Amino acid sequence: MSAPHHLSLYDASAPVEYGSLLQFSDDPIACMKRLQQRFGDQAVLQDNGQRLVFVFSPELNRQVLSDSQVFQSQFFAVRGSRNSSQRRVTAGLLSQNGAEHRETRRSLKDVFAKKALPGYHGIICRLTDELTQNWIPGAECDLNSEMVQFMLRMTSALLFGVDDVEFAERLGHLIDRWTHRNHEVGMGALVSAPQFAQAYDSLLKQAEELEQSIREMFAKQRTGHSDGMNILSLMMESVGGEQRLSDDQLVGHATLLFAAAHLTTAHTFSWTLFLLSQHPQILQKLKAELDAQVAGDIPRLDELEQLPYLDAVIRESMRVLPASSYSQRVTAEPVTLGNLHLNAGTPVIFSQYITHHRRDLYENPDAFIPERWQSISPSAYSYLPFGAGPRMCIGAPLAMVEIRTALTIMLKRFHFQIEPMSTVNGHVISTMLGPTSPIRATLMPPSDLPKTVPVFGSIHALVDLPEQAHALPRRRAA
Repeated sequence: MSAPHHLSLYDASAPVEYGSLLQFSDDPIACMKRLQQRFGDQAVLQDNGQRLVFVFSPELNRQVLSDSQVFQSQFFAVRGSRNSSQRRVTAGLLSQNGAEHRETRRSLKDVFAKKALPGYHGIICRLTDELTQNWIPGAECDLNSEMVQFMLRMTSALLFGVDDVEFAERLGHLIDRWTHRNHEVGMGALVSAPQFAQAYDSLLKQAEELEQSIREMFAKQRTGHSDGMNILSLMMESVGGEQRLSDDQLVGHATLLFAAAHLTTAHTFSWTLFLLSQHPQILQKLKAELDAQVAGDIPRLDELEQLPYLDAVIRESMRVLPASSYSQRVTAEPVTLGNLHLNAGTPVIFSQYITHHRRDLYENPDAFIPERWQSISPSAYSYLPFGAGPRMCIGAPLAMVEIRTALTIMLKRFHFQIEPMSTVNGHVISTMLGPTSPIRATLMPPSDLPKTVPVFGSIHALVDLPEQAHALPRRRAA
């Protein structure tokens, strides 16, 4: 367990709330909303000498995210012993700091550069085409499950050249399970709770199984058993310093890139399709743009550049329900942050969700209004679905190409009617805000528009839906 994180204050009116840190891990958004409403731009949650520091304003976001020397990444709190699988699978770009991080980003910049994106277009179109070919108008589906499975295949194909559905599902399950266990065990660095310490051995075993699968994938790459252009093959060719990346380095990069890309993009698809289905007027306007600008079912790259309303819909979806809802830095040295003096080793949390819902930044911030993007241009620290500063998500351009391309194909072929009186719950798990219940829908031809329907669930605590979407009496969210 870590030592207490000391801080001092400029004045006696300290923005400190005393209580269990577990309330943050149990419901991060509810906890952060309460702290912001009570204290404003920054707050401290303290439990028996252990402290979490929160920042909620663009100005404080800027300080934390632009100074990567003082505010360092600690993506995984539990790294494992030096020769363990846990150490190797957590040793990728997201866990690096300082010169090592700068050198790795430099070595990988061409892999994710804009000029490389056209090479991925064909894969994205093919996999989305295959997905929608299996859909039938009138059939019922779970949008959440469909998007998670879809992004398992997509992420495996784009990152690793793997189009083996069974292998992709096994690898995705291993990485997701391992990521969630890391989050659970990582809280043990802050809270002396036996359940977290007891899960440590299980985490190490999961890391060993995961590393074995990742290295199996490397072997497939080297024997030519991969499907088209992919990021792993480019990483194997990339140069880090004067030497190619070693397999141990590739293990960490591959694992963390998959973990960062899979569920966040899947959740973005799920939330966007849900929001459009509950806002048929917005969907109708988007359909008109797609019909006018995209000639066939499969968009060409030049057609995707002519879809400003689609871009506004995506931006607004990622604002109001950001798949990455918060992230953490740790101070590497003493620093003053706002009216707090922080010692080295203090965890500092910034939140995309809270910043995106500030009333002083966005009018009617809890509502889904794509038209707002015709007149606003928020700073990088006011709108940050992919983070900001020198550690901004390196895969953001690729993720946007995936989302824009796949949504166009889906919506050219289908609309989705949400099941009336169904339950839609959202919750943060391992920093990611995603559906924790099915999103039940009926597939519709694109000539038909869905209707706004009443739904139950915690979604109402996350975003304002049209009045017709409120179901009374309310059921208790699961």
